Amino acid sequence: MEDTRAERYARTLAELIRCETVSVIGQTGGEKFDRFHRLLQETFPHLFAAAQLEEFDGSLLLRWPGQTREMPILLMSHHDVVEASGPWSHPPFAGEMDGGRLWGRGTLDTKGSLWAMLQAAEELAAEGFVPRCDIWFESTCTEETDGAGADRISQELQKRGVRFRMTLDEGGMIMADPLGSGGGGTFAMIGVGEKGCADLKFVARSSGGHASTPGKNTPLVRLGKFMAAAESGSCFKAELSPVVEEMLRRMAPTVSGPTGKLMANAGKFRGPLCAAIPRLSTTAGAMLKTTLAFTMAQGSQGRNVLPQEAWVIGNMRYSHHQGREDSIARIQALAKKYDIETQVLDGGTPSHITDYRSPGFRLVEEAVGQVFPGVIPAPYIMTGASDSRYFSRVSDCCIRFAPFRIDQQQLASIHGVDENINIDTLPGAVDFYQFIIRRA
Repeated sequence: MEDTRAERYARTLAELIRCETVSVIGQTGGEKFDRFHRLLQETFPHLFAAAQLEEFDGSLLLRWPGQTREMPILLMSHHDVVEASGPWSHPPFAGEMDGGRLWGRGTLDTKGSLWAMLQAAEELAAEGFVPRCDIWFESTCTEETDGAGADRISQELQKRGVRFRMTLDEGGMIMADPLGSGGGGTFAMIGVGEKGCADLKFVARSSGGHASTPGKNTPLVRLGKFMAAAESGSCFKAELSPVVEEMLRRMAPTVSGPTGKLMANAGKFRGPLCAAIPRLSTTAGAMLKTTLAFTMAQGSQGRNVLPQEAWVIGNMRYSHHQGREDSIARIQALAKKYDIETQVLDGGTPSHITDYRSPGFRLVEEAVGQVFPGVIPAPYIMTGASDSRYFSRVSDCCIRFAPFRIDQQQLASIHGVDENINIDTLPGAVDFYQFIIRRA
């Protein structure tokens, strides 16, 4: 029996999954990424024969020349993956197919989208197709660590004077009821911006001493009070941005009752919605304001020793309306109330918001409508970070969307255990990128 198109695609993507490319901060290049580059060239020979390839310490930049060099587009991804610890039901780098799914680290984040865009171009190049404008492809080996690859490539393109009509990177996907609002619709969540990301260290000091005679407000106690106060969220202002308002309006027809009515008239009910949205999901609530998550901590080295210095590290995702400087200043002022010093380890790279009425966004909407009938496109603000934040330097239209249908388990598997992708979603992903390339 002849394999289906989806099965053929799954076997190809499985080969990319089997080529392990876990990235480590401070390390770029290396044999594992060279091996992966060779695999890409073997897998997509027509595209690589037609395009011009540059390598940047394990990251790739590919230009497929079009009929004109004016108004090019950039399709982005990354081929590094995070580690795969924990009890997986299928080995994370075996590329096994089971239950209609392909299992393995990188299937969704983001070898899947890298494979789909290159497969789309490979098939077109094999037909002798020449795009109207230059189509660029970029894939880094540092997205999961420090973003150095995208930073370097975007700066190089800026020096060359290259500007893109649109960039399309990883981001939202296709999900039923993505906000958990009880609605019946299926939505293509199209990211038009992402919150900035900063790492902060909060340090509390004292003269130390023996744990048998503790004083009041020792460093760990002060840090605990500070973290409890920070978690209340009173530092940061919630705001219903125009993007979130539009997202809610598009979702409203699928939600019944008072919630649907509020969503349909989001502009009139900003206050009630700011209170209600966080109850739907933490993801939805994080779109409304700056957040701070405490991720690391250290006290003394002895169980019976009061620390002279204790610290916690907080990962801040700052909103566009509050911004980096104001968000940091507000948490710094709160920390000072508890006699805690704030150190900015990494202030992050802010990025702009793309207009959801722009031609680039409309092109993605059109592709979704053509390839995924019945799916409703909705703009949103990404709460996570991507390589796209660096490409604001070379494009006013940076869009974040991967054309895969996923469920809640698959969403949770990203950076978790048992990452997997539906095999039957692969043909649609290729068709989506071919639509983008042909219309570009």
